[in-house]
Amino acid sequence: MTPTSHPDTQVSSAAQLAALLHGAGISPLADIGWLRITGADRVRWLNGMSTNSIQQLAHGEGNYNFFLNAQGRIQGDANIFSQPDALLLETAATQIPALMPLLDRFIIMDDVELTNISATRSGLAVTGPEAARLLEQISLPTAQLNEFEIQASTWNEAEVTIIHAHSPLVPHYELWSDAQTVASLTQALISAGATHCDPEAREWLRILEGTPRFGTDIRDKDLPQETNQTRALHFSKGCYLGQEIVERIRSRGNVHRTFTTFRLEGALPAAGVPLEAQGKPVGELTSVSAIPLPEGLVQLALGYIRREALDRNAALHYSGGTATPSSIPYTAEAQKQQPASEPERA
Repeated sequence: MTPTSHPDTQVSSAAQLAALLHGAGISPLADIGWLRITGADRVRWLNGMSTNSIQQLAHGEGNYNFFLNAQGRIQGDANIFSQPDALLLETAATQIPALMPLLDRFIIMDDVELTNISATRSGLAVTGPEAARLLEQISLPTAQLNEFEIQASTWNEAEVTIIHAHSPLVPHYELWSDAQTVASLTQALISAGATHCDPEAREWLRILEGTPRFGTDIRDKDLPQETNQTRALHFSKGCYLGQEIVERIRSRGNVHRTFTTFRLEGALPAAGVPLEAQGKPVGELTSVSAIPLPEGLVQLALGYIRREALDRNAALHYSGGTATPSSIPYTAEAQKQQPASEPERA
């Protein structure tokens, strides 16, 4: 029986989101691609291509990175993990066709080889407060695994790679192996109590987390500091492509706009709708959704706002409603704790 035919897939998307937030949800990682980078110069070379420090990674450690052009604009993003004989680059599968030639173009006299190994790996996301307990229950312990660490384990005589992924709201783990083993892991986790989750529930969780997606919330016109993803930046690693712009922004103290979460009131708009304050454009919404939380339906968006509008608490409007900047990640508890403030009159 395949995961998609399991009765648990009939659970509503709202119940799936509840499992991700309060229990454990699983989802196939069919939209992820992998590059394997080998060669004696791989660490030095990739450190000069990415915004985070690759040379400081111990084996089994990873970090989040941007890849920039010479003008400092983001051309892609990826998690990079250090292995004894290679660097592993994890990114959206849709980025591989553009990212691989971009990187390959800068291999000149370097002993570096890029290999697309996406077809050799099948993945499963295990997410939620109960994720670690269920993994322990099926003999895949994760207690010693810190965020952005990767470890090889054996499960039913098959090799399984476990990653403790970025976790801004609830714990995330990834399991990588061959397709047959991942299918068996799926069934084992469902039998242990996990809920199979569809892409809609995963998207709701992403928006609640405030995690931007390249191609949707991060575009090739955006600068690193505008995305509010400082976890991708290392300011003392040495030179890399686009560093001059990143350092110039840092020395000046700020960017003109920033990425954040918005709570919406009114009609649910389409992604891409502009935000206005006092009739002037001050931002845009890049991801939009109505999310069924246990305490009720909430309309949230991710997007950008000019810092001066954010700093003066300007009243924000879009066609059909109003937007209010919110905490990242979004939680009902954090919303209650936010100090009330009177917005500037439109």
